[in-house]
Amino acid sequence: MFTIKMTDAKLWKNLIGAISTLIDEGTFDIDKNGIKLRAMDPSHVAMVDFEWPKTVFDEYNCDTPTKLCINISEMLKFLKRIGSNESLELSLDPQARLNMVLKGKYIRTFNMATLEPITDAIPAPKISFNAIAKISTSCLKNAMDDISTVSDHIQFEVTPKKLVMRASGYLGSASVEVGTDSEDLLSLSIKENSKATFSLNYLSQTIKAASSVSDVVTIEFSKDMPIRLTFEMQEGKLQYYLAPRIENT
Repeated sequence: MFTIKMTDAKLWKNLIGAISTLIDEGTFDIDKNGIKLRAMDPSHVAMVDFEWPKTVFDEYNCDTPTKLCINISEMLKFLKRIGSNESLELSLDPQARLNMVLKGKYIRTFNMATLEPITDAIPAPKISFNAIAKISTSCLKNAMDDISTVSDHIQFEVTPKKLVMRASGYLGSASVEVGTDSEDLLSLSIKENSKATFSLNYLSQTIKAASSVSDVVTIEFSKDMPIRLTFEMQEGKLQYYLAPRIENT
């Protein structure tokens, strides 16, 4: 059993919103050290890897390691009821139902059923990245919006001096260049010039949702290999992996 309390309920709401862009159901591993989740989207094209240590929470008690499987979309329905200056308490009752208590001007309690947990562990991908760019989340989000005007795919390319995001479609093309002289490109490291193409639908939803929990994202990729997005948080980890779209040349 466990009991978790957060003074700022919106922090949990924003995190679950970021996770919900890829999965409908998720199994959280909860133990004395904190909370973890690693899950694939239904098509096995993308993966989310999340960790929050117990120090993120204002109160954290877990006497027995627990696997908590929930319908992410259903939880979001409750969390969207969060108002300003409300705290959140999460716990399991004896019937293994999840209790969510919101405390503000008054106390509201929501109760939802849990699901059969997924016990098969998903290994972390072992990938060598040739290009690493750290960029402001707002800049990346705006670039996604620009590219989406012409295509549903986006190509990332790096050279020693810049990160380029581009796409072309039936009616036109668009590109966004962020150079090392830009305040939005915080760092750029490359082993070799690299480019790869990805689904814009996956990326734009993920980045839009994650922008509520992080101001900085690290983009890592290699030619025709999965991309990894790491969203910086004060504590813990929020990463996404997305398989590339292999283009015929």
